[in-house]
Amino acid sequence: MDTLTRQLLWDRLLAIVEEQAQTLMRTAFSTVVREAGDLSAGVFDTHGAMLAQAVTGTPGHVNAMAAAVGHFLERYPLPTLAPGDALLTNDPWLGTGHLNDFTVVTPVFDSGDRCIALFASTSHIADVGGRGFGPEAAEVYEEGLNIPIMKLMDRGVPNATLLDIVAANVRDPAVARGDLYSLVTCNATGATQLLAALAELGVADLEEISAHIIERSREAMRAEIARLPQGTWRHEMRVDGYDAAVDLRCAVTIGAESIEVDFDGTSARSAKGINVPLNYTEAYASFGVRCVIGNQIPNNAGSLAMVRVSAPADSILNAQAPAAVSARHALGQLLPDVILGALAQVLPERIPAEGASCIWNPVLLSDDRSGGTPFVINPIFNGGTGARPDKPGLATTAFPSGVRTTPTEINEVTAPLVFWQREFAMDSGGAGAQAGGAGQRIEIEHREGADFWISRMFDRIRYPARGRAGGGDGAPGSVTLDDGTELPGKGKDLVPAGRRLRLQTPGGGGYGAT
Repeated sequence: MDTLTRQLLWDRLLAIVEEQAQTLMRTAFSTVVREAGDLSAGVFDTHGAMLAQAVTGTPGHVNAMAAAVGHFLERYPLPTLAPGDALLTNDPWLGTGHLNDFTVVTPVFDSGDRCIALFASTSHIADVGGRGFGPEAAEVYEEGLNIPIMKLMDRGVPNATLLDIVAANVRDPAVARGDLYSLVTCNATGATQLLAALAELGVADLEEISAHIIERSREAMRAEIARLPQGTWRHEMRVDGYDAAVDLRCAVTIGAESIEVDFDGTSARSAKGINVPLNYTEAYASFGVRCVIGNQIPNNAGSLAMVRVSAPADSILNAQAPAAVSARHALGQLLPDVILGALAQVLPERIPAEGASCIWNPVLLSDDRSGGTPFVINPIFNGGTGARPDKPGLATTAFPSGVRTTPTEINEVTAPLVFWQREFAMDSGGAGAQAGGAGQRIEIEHREGADFWISRMFDRIRYPARGRAGGGDGAPGSVTLDDGTELPGKGKDLVPAGRRLRLQTPGGGGYGAT
């Protein structure tokens, strides 16, 4: 393959996976996917190695999905697959960390029925049954329907039995069915466009470009790492946890050719659903490293292989089945701040202060005992990011997840709720030479005067984002009712009829002394 063809094919792969992700957003039923972008999409070679990922999506989904496709091929080797097949799972340890994330893998066949690639995509489905999305469960069995790797589509025919089982076990079956079809659709879009690109460029398959992409990315990361001082740097961060604080400790070791992240010393597994499977820990830990080391290098199997992540078995960051993991993002999304704290000792000029980090994504749902319109929604509210060495933090911006705040108009259309307030908490960013990003204040009431439930998976309430280099801490978040009742950051409670729910998301830490 000549250099020009190789470059054209690489550019086409990037365009194809982005169109794949946009198709998923345009066809998704769940608001959190359609409006906030809580998803991932990517193309893989026939060995299950990720070649390219869509920019649209979250690091947790993308990097965990990068490891997941290998599990699919172990269960269904390529010779057992046929055109029109699509595989599915939401197993937290084989997919992307909790039951709400469904991953679909679709093989791509040429005109001779030879498999030449795979497309994979993941989206967050708002409800999968059980106790509902939240941290209350003690085991994964309570958290909803767990689907092992199986065929969602068999030679183009939907698995009607599987779809019926899903519909019978969730609170909003139309949305769940629709989201599964949207995953199939986005992969089919990728497959169609890939075959057209290969035909246009006169290329038979991805074997040659796959080897080139992975090796070039691996070598580029190796060169970036070689420029750094070798050694081990440690950092720790205390966060809210469920009912007791959790200590996140890491050691980042920069070697001659690779980087190792070890979470030895981190708190033990929780009795509640804030545990993190290792695949999700790997996803956000490697992202934390890649934010400042090799961040111009494409994210694929080659570059990801240069960062290795470990955590003690059955610690809170390597929870073994059947641990409850529904709210795994509440801790997992804090890991880049821990990693960056260690790297600040090596690259201080590149490292921002700590931010809100964990998205605030409550589940708001109806109480069937009090009447009113039934609903379940999972809106996204973001806090502020940490200040940067040369710029302020960003207000109400999700880092590291990258998902967008759900528009108020969409929330009010999809649920019988009134959002009386959505405004910046201008005093919430930490002080410093560069101020931390502001959080936001939200006030919600049931439009029909009924009770409603809130399931919370929030952090940075007892332990706010810390400033860096002399900067001040960000303001903590809070959850209250309009009568002054305070609610903890994690749990599930009823908001009584006539009461208003008030949320304030955390602010980011400041950078540098004022």
